[in-house]
Amino acid sequence: MKIFEELDRRGHEQVAYCRDANTGLRAIVAIHNTVLGPAIGGARMWTYQSEEEALTDALRLSRGMTYKAAVAGLNLGGGKAVIIGDPKRDKTEPLLRAYGRFVQGLAGRYITAEDVGTTVQDMEVVRMETDFVTGISRSLGGSGDPSPVTALGLFEGMQACAKRMWGKDTLEGVTIAIQGVGHVGYHLCQHLHREGAQVKISDIDEDNLRKAADAFGASVVGVDEIYSTECDIFAPCALGAVLDDHTIPKLGCSIVAGSANNQLADEQRHAEMLAKRGILYAPDYVINAGGLINVANEFDGYDRERAVQQAAGIYDILGEVFAIADREGVTTVQAANTMAERRIAAMSKLTRTFVGATRQRRGRGIS
Repeated sequence: MKIFEELDRRGHEQVAYCRDANTGLRAIVAIHNTVLGPAIGGARMWTYQSEEEALTDALRLSRGMTYKAAVAGLNLGGGKAVIIGDPKRDKTEPLLRAYGRFVQGLAGRYITAEDVGTTVQDMEVVRMETDFVTGISRSLGGSGDPSPVTALGLFEGMQACAKRMWGKDTLEGVTIAIQGVGHVGYHLCQHLHREGAQVKISDIDEDNLRKAADAFGASVVGVDEIYSTECDIFAPCALGAVLDDHTIPKLGCSIVAGSANNQLADEQRHAEMLAKRGILYAPDYVINAGGLINVANEFDGYDRERAVQQAAGIYDILGEVFAIADREGVTTVQAANTMAERRIAAMSKLTRTFVGATRQRRGRGIS
């Protein structure tokens, strides 16, 4: 990979690498854009097959965080950290603390949080070494596990999709197939069960499946069959890039609305494939923004009610995305990107104007 060409293509500001021989830490932090504020994004620990795969994941995810924060109306930029390793075998306190020192060295340009392979408790260890961490437990003044708020935003977003597709936003009697019933997927099942939706679930983790099936009476579907199962809404809530040339033709749904990041293997082409099939796609970084909204509330002193109210606003944000898509004749992904880019461009213009005026005053000797 030609690193600088790739950064130019994706619009990234910075990529930082960290290696700590004593703990075995190998980490990458990608900072995509800081026009709206410091970059924020979770620390993902995963068994990447190569360093290039890890870098690609960091670049993709950090860009998504920029757009997610912008569309959600937050004064934050986008970043992401990836830690190469097996979280069940390689994660230790010394490794997490070494990662925290690495984050501290970025001097506030990047704020870390939990992600796949890391937990709230892990972030409390990281916090021993850095001021720039969020998503810590409620007992320490943080917001705790963001999954319930992510699931709430996802539920609200599904209602917005239903309104757009069928003219009413109730999910009662609607069949929803959830791929992945870990933290977010499980909490989503709770909302859907209360609403009276029919839920089908799939997961590679048998414990997750059993827990959700027992609690909510959900029907279990095979990992490979989840794409083709007949449903109204397909909810990818596991890892990304699951919608591709192979899976999109299989889909038996009218709506795709899930919490996984980067669900489309190719953002533009696969968004167009879904649109041609008449499937409404809720852009992932819009509908799954509840977790980011939740941790962002820590900066002003965490208020659960405020975070929940803001996450519920995802209903209206998606409505605006759909309106732009209809008005401009573009996919919902292009519409969401347009919303984000316009906000970033407006702030960038304001910043340039302010900096230019400050330099002029200094040139005239005015402080």
